[in-house]
Amino acid sequence: MSDTRPRLLLTQRQTAPVMQRIEQDFNIPAVPERQLTTRELLDTARAFQPQAILISTGLPLRGDDVLLLPDSVKVVATVSVGTDHLDIPALHARGIVVTNTPDVLTECNADMAILLMLAAARRASEYGALMREGWGRSLAMDELLGTRISGKRLGIVGMGRIGRAVARRARGFDMDVMYSNRRRLPADQEAGATYFSTVTDMLPHCDILSLHMPASPETDGMINADLLSRLPRGAIFINAARGALVDEDALIDALRSGQLAAAGLDVYRNEPNPDPRFLELPNVFLTPHVGSATVETRTDMGMLAVDNVVAVLNGRDALTPVRA
Repeated sequence: MSDTRPRLLLTQRQTAPVMQRIEQDFNIPAVPERQLTTRELLDTARAFQPQAILISTGLPLRGDDVLLLPDSVKVVATVSVGTDHLDIPALHARGIVVTNTPDVLTECNADMAILLMLAAARRASEYGALMREGWGRSLAMDELLGTRISGKRLGIVGMGRIGRAVARRARGFDMDVMYSNRRRLPADQEAGATYFSTVTDMLPHCDILSLHMPASPETDGMINADLLSRLPRGAIFINAARGALVDEDALIDALRSGQLAAAGLDVYRNEPNPDPRFLELPNVFLTPHVGSATVETRTDMGMLAVDNVVAVLNGRDALTPVRA
């Protein structure tokens, strides 16, 4: 008997509850042991003729690759908020619906920003290296001192859902919250934060700068040498948003010169192979793009992506469509 369930191409494993749902409700090819490459995705799609593709960041599908998708594909559902790995206009031109998973990862991404903030300020990378070397000696009272984040001035670039969630957490540390955004927020969302119409105006007032905005051609490399030089010397830089926002040469220079005391980074221009110079810097705390990496959030993301697929294949509007 032929399998009449909708055909779904899964490009990488999902959490156990999501996999259970997918395996019950969809006809899928063999589950890959690792995330597929773009070429492997296209080869599998041509052979399997899926109606839906479940994808995520780190797997680009752009330009001519989109033209090679079979006509069977009706929806590409990315298990992520970001969509810069996808060529949205090209997919829409093929009549393919694109969906993402906003909202469900807001809290975990905000938690990650605070983790990066604390780890960078308190020299977590250096402490970890010292312990792995065996420790073996007492530290002097003035040795390996970090920076207290309580009471510091936090500048947030991008005051969307995640930026506001970071601001809520920062207030628990009695931080003075400032933000720069395309538009000023209503007073209830602003919650006492100070608005700056431009990032340039905000930077001189920031002890810590944290990015929370999407990548686009207009924002590519926006955090450059000029902007970093406007921060107070010894400021701390946090990026849990997108690596493309940053001129990494300028960031590395600022970390080497002491213009920045430290940085906490979860995202990079060249993922999953970031600039190796970051590994040489003791004042950088690095994580491998894992802002949403909790069981709860990854399950919620996967379930929302599947809900989107089901809606589109049943002729309904997607819950979280990505517009052109």
